[in-house]
Amino acid sequence: MFEKLEVVEKRYEELTKMISDPEVISNQSEWQKLMKEHASIEEIVLKYREYKKTQQAMEEAKEMLQDPELKELAEAEFYEAKEKLPEIEEELKILLIPKDPDDDKNIICEIRAGAGGEEAALFAGTLFRMYTMYAEKKHWKLEILNENETGLGGYKEITFMITGKGVYSRLKFESGVHRVQRVPDTESSGRIHTSAATVAVLPVVEDVEIEINPADIKMEVFRSSGAGGQHINKTSSAVRLIHEPTGIVVECQTERSQFQNRDNAMRMLRTKLYEIEKQKQDEEVASNRKSQVGSGDRSEKIRTYNYPQGRITDHRIGMSIYQMENFLNGDLDEMIDNLIAADRAEKLQGE
Repeated sequence: MFEKLEVVEKRYEELTKMISDPEVISNQSEWQKLMKEHASIEEIVLKYREYKKTQQAMEEAKEMLQDPELKELAEAEFYEAKEKLPEIEEELKILLIPKDPDDDKNIICEIRAGAGGEEAALFAGTLFRMYTMYAEKKHWKLEILNENETGLGGYKEITFMITGKGVYSRLKFESGVHRVQRVPDTESSGRIHTSAATVAVLPVVEDVEIEINPADIKMEVFRSSGAGGQHINKTSSAVRLIHEPTGIVVECQTERSQFQNRDNAMRMLRTKLYEIEKQKQDEEVASNRKSQVGSGDRSEKIRTYNYPQGRITDHRIGMSIYQMENFLNGDLDEMIDNLIAADRAEKLQGE
């Protein structure tokens, strides 16, 4: 580990010189690239320097123990440094875990009603509201890209984009099947129904990250429609893109302009194609070490929302929270923090 840290520190020093070089600064794209790399390893380097400083303080205190007049002070400094070293070492191990390159990206989130008919659609609406409120708490921006609303206010499906700092790092573990157990408003006998909705969280990618051949895309335009099939737009501004090599279909109808809808649809298509490539890479990693927390299998039942018990249980980490109302109002941090910690612990074991 310490050999790796020495290499990282050496690279950090090289980068510090390079980003101050007027010749490099004049090449803005190169300078920005180096600045990004410099920032990405700064925390590790500062923590490693803290480790070396603490180690040095311990060694100096050890030498001072020989002096009777300084013994008491030296003992206090020695044991303080000795206790601190293992803590810093653990922090360094965590910092050395390879960072998910998508963590700082914005996301496109798809929520689809699963088994359960209208109740599943209503639950999809509940999940959308939950993520909307979480985004508000984080001061992130949410933009609806496509929606298929039902007459009772639920969604057969809804696609939206969230932009902000570290969005993917916080929400990537939400992908999967969310199951709800509750008495529907439409149920007169008071029986508990079980229904489900699937959530997919995809990192938004830039044009340069995924190339699409325009000849592979078939574009269709149609009129935007609201709940119950009522036309909300008299012109054909809604856009459907079909990527013929993969069969992926994306739709966008939330903007009044066909151009804006096409732009958003292209963003959705790029994101889906990127996900396919990412899954291939993840499968290669998974063949060596199966992830328990996971961050993408949509068929996996990840969480149950049990209304009668006021309980939300995440099945991947066996954690239950008994604050249903707060959770559905966007208080997700406790669950998300525990999912991140579990994923980190798992990666540490695999190192």
